[in-house]
Amino acid sequence: MTDWSQLKDAFGSADGVPALLDRFEAAPSSVWPELMDRLCPQLDSAFTASFAALPRLARIAAAQEPEQRSWALIAAGVIVSCARRSPDGSDIRTTHASTIAELAGLTDECLGAALEPQTYVLLLQTALAFDGVTVWDELLDGLVEGEYEVNCPHCGVEIFLTLGDAGYFSSTEEGPDGEGRRPLRPKAPQDLLGPSERLHQRAMSDGHKEVAEGIAHLFGDAECGDCGTVFPVAERVVAQSPQFDQAN
Repeated sequence: MTDWSQLKDAFGSADGVPALLDRFEAAPSSVWPELMDRLCPQLDSAFTASFAALPRLARIAAAQEPEQRSWALIAAGVIVSCARRSPDGSDIRTTHASTIAELAGLTDECLGAALEPQTYVLLLQTALAFDGVTVWDELLDGLVEGEYEVNCPHCGVEIFLTLGDAGYFSSTEEGPDGEGRRPLRPKAPQDLLGPSERLHQRAMSDGHKEVAEGIAHLFGDAECGDCGTVFPVAERVVAQSPQFDQAN
């Protein structure tokens, strides 16, 4: 039995977390902001109460049909990803191994359900979190909005990357008619490696061709509209993300 009074969340004592989880189960979309404010503020930190909530989130997800369980799974995925930056989360994959394995299985089922592309991308990111694939378990969600912002590695100009319904291009001004517009250069499926290959294959197998196309462009190349430098999109996205500024 979890003694929540001995645990901490972002507000201090975690006494109120069980009741909050009850409300989240009943109305996940409306309670999500409050739940994340307490368990993973700014989606970049976690607490002892966050990790203790994982079994309950797994039960909530398991009790729902695949099409309805995404909120609980995504919440759990954020917690698992944030664990690496918490002094209390270093052993989460040992202490909660069975729960994380259950969450991974539930996510796999959910990915095969009929989902909106945005929800599907978030669940792909969630699947990476449960499988211990770092970096893209936190950065893939840029495909939801279809936008990333980077700087040219050569001249330093700000570049806006568009990937989605508006097209696949880079520009030096934000918006579909921004200056310095250049088409993105997608990576051929056979040239994708590691997480990008896995993500692309999964999206294709689940019938999400538009998501797979976004992944191919995310792991392809872009051209600077000012100086003409061609650079790997994913590498630049990672290099300019504060939590992964040493990764490539």
